[in-house]
Amino acid sequence: MKIWEGVPKVSGIYDSSKTVNKMEKTDGATKKKDVVSISNQAKDIQTAMKALKEIPDIRKDKVEELTRKIEAGTYKVSEEDIADKILKSITDK
Repeated sequence: MKIWEGVPKVSGIYDSSKTVNKMEKTDGATKKKDVVSISNQAKDIQTAMKALKEIPDIRKDKVEELTRKIEAGTYKVSEEDIADKILKSITDK
């Protein structure tokens, strides 16, 4: 069975050439500049981060002092300090 009723209508859509109107430029459009503003809180954070970056991670004076004491054999740690640190580490977990 052949159905020819709707086929010419469908093919007619593809055969017809449609024209598209081109957009015209408008002179009335105004250009706006992008603006970036940073809050005072962000500026404070930025200043603090910059200061933190300048501080060294390792305090060389403390490391050198402890190294000298260990090498000289004068570095002593009390048993109470060791026990306190162990108990504190257990209770913090």
